[in-house]
Amino acid sequence: MAGMATVAAPLPNRATVLDRKLKKPASRASIAVFVLVLASSLVYIVFHVAKDLDSAPVTSYSPYLLLGLALMIALGFEFVNGFHDTANAVATVIYTHSLEPGIAVVWSGMCNLAGVLFSSGTVAFAVITLLPVELILQVSSGTGFAMVFALLIAAILWNLGTWWLGLPASSSHTMVGSIIGVGLANQLMNPHTGTSGLDWDQAIRVLKALLISPLVGFTVAGALILLARWLVRFPELYEAPKDDQPPPFPIRALMVLTCTGVSFFHGSNDGQKGMGLIMLILIGTVPTAYALNHAVGPVEVQDFIAASEQAGRILDRHVDPAGVLGPDARAEVTDYIRTKQLQPDTILALRELVEDLNHEVALYKVFKSVPAQDQTNVRNDMYVASEALRLMDQANDPAFTPEERAALKNYKSKVDTATKFIPDWVKVAVALALGLGTMVGWKRVVVTVGEKIGKEHLTYAQGASAGLVAMATIFAADRWGLPVSTTHILSSGVAGTMAANGNGLRFSTIRNIAAGWVFTLPAAALLSGTLFLLFKHI
Repeated sequence: MAGMATVAAPLPNRATVLDRKLKKPASRASIAVFVLVLASSLVYIVFHVAKDLDSAPVTSYSPYLLLGLALMIALGFEFVNGFHDTANAVATVIYTHSLEPGIAVVWSGMCNLAGVLFSSGTVAFAVITLLPVELILQVSSGTGFAMVFALLIAAILWNLGTWWLGLPASSSHTMVGSIIGVGLANQLMNPHTGTSGLDWDQAIRVLKALLISPLVGFTVAGALILLARWLVRFPELYEAPKDDQPPPFPIRALMVLTCTGVSFFHGSNDGQKGMGLIMLILIGTVPTAYALNHAVGPVEVQDFIAASEQAGRILDRHVDPAGVLGPDARAEVTDYIRTKQLQPDTILALRELVEDLNHEVALYKVFKSVPAQDQTNVRNDMYVASEALRLMDQANDPAFTPEERAALKNYKSKVDTATKFIPDWVKVAVALALGLGTMVGWKRVVVTVGEKIGKEHLTYAQGASAGLVAMATIFAADRWGLPVSTTHILSSGVAGTMAANGNGLRFSTIRNIAAGWVFTLPAAALLSGTLFLLFKHI
């Protein structure tokens, strides 16, 4: 084991080979690839946006101006997100000389694009469900736009501030904190009207993932490098890079693999946070094009109708005979979503929503044929029906049989197909913004991760261990529909390997990262809540 000891390589002072490499401008080849991807992506986005908006009747150009402004801010959030989180994906591969910085950044951007394009959208809508239900239903109102602008601008401002300080702060923490701030402000502004704040059950679920994932990164990465030193007897793996020479091919392949995996899964998880808000923007500004999924064909609509009929029969068995339905079924179900308290009329109202949706969809055959003035109402009815079924399933109230539960889940999936969709051009736009942010602002965060966490230079094994753990953790979170922080997982993984190897940690950096971790949620919440109060009066 003595032969496997990590080679101590004190960090350089200033004028090192790596410093010069970081300052070297991008190569012409990488610039050419970037320009080609940028141009083709912009053409693709413009073409598909024009095609979508062509089906929407133009009565005023103000919604389109608002759409353009909101999209610029939303993509600006993803651009700044690229400063932080995607930069972590290239830190280890650059600091081990496995790839040149320019090539690493372009490659990471391409892998982010692939990750975003193949993402399921589950995380995007998990983040959206944190918001107060009435703000989601009123997204086309002034209050709805105040919510979206407050969320995005607060997140951008906080991310820019931490980036300027070179801190690996979390865009996930920032976005969740911004949502909490808007929810609390919304509740404080209307304390006597029954207006809801946050879905705290969902918020706690998300916060647990954000809290546990860095601990997983630190512990598992540290354990992994100790296990590797015991099992893998390849001395070069445990050495720090020498000068600017790339590592042996097997090690280099491992480092590139981890960079690829972290970038891909970052795109599939973090890229979705902005996508959910972009969909709210699209629904609020151009509901005739984006309130319902126009890509759903006649066959899928027939499946929806069949599932609706089955769901209606099941709900009819659980209707309270003494219940008396009020004038607004949606309001009754929305009240249940807000309070999570089942009332005598709740199931009756939900059954009426399901049956009304079934009749309306059956009348028009496909979602895109629903009249423009009715698309928002149909979408809102679908949204509250889906959320009510989700909460009933979690609470097991009422007590549906396993067969009934399966049938209602099938109906919910059909409803979600109609409302929880993300057009491909949105994914391309988000991936492009992430990639641009990475290429512009990656150096500050990369230097922090590569040089300032440990007292000695990052070894190949340490970089690979942190990258593998980050890959696996983000992949698992993506499958469970939970947002996690690439920044905190990878930086805590690097710290875990340094601690396990006995290299020593730079506690000033760890303190700063921990402070960013602790203060991001309350700071983003305070900022977004204040902006929401301000925007709501404009």
